[in-house]
Amino acid sequence: MAKRKTKQQANNNGNIHPKRIFKQPDDLYNAFIAYKEHLKQEAANWPKVQYVGKDGQRVTDNPVLPFTMDGFGVFCYDRYGMIDQYFDNREGYYDDFLAICSHIRMEIRNNQITGGMLSQFNPSITQRLNNLKENIEQTNNIKLDQITGMDVK
Repeated sequence: MAKRKTKQQANNNGNIHPKRIFKQPDDLYNAFIAYKEHLKQEAANWPKVQYVGKDGQRVTDNPVLPFTMDGFGVFCYDRYGMIDQYFDNREGYYDDFLAICSHIRMEIRNNQITGGMLSQFNPSITQRLNNLKENIEQTNNIKLDQITGMDVK
């Protein structure tokens, strides 16, 4: 008699989620490339107007928009569906996506930090988003006799 599959074995289906949006890691990365192109086009919706020169000539420039995980998630949701499961790797269904998800996260972080360092993006917000902070340790060594004016032995 054939042994029945447990519900977990049936769901795992060879460790590939049956409702995968992206079949291969390259498909997810191609969506990320499309997101980056989308940001270039989206920048036109946020024009930066400046008046330059002695005559105050009006110049319109489009800003550089930062990459964000939330932005990538919204972009994918609108076009493909939810992508959180690829980055969370629930129940090991997305083990083959670990490397590309890590690369996407690093590319987003690198974009934000570089943009913050070049003042393309607000450095303070960049620091907070990426858990960057400057620690300054200050110590004051003052002898007690300097404070009180008395000779302490």
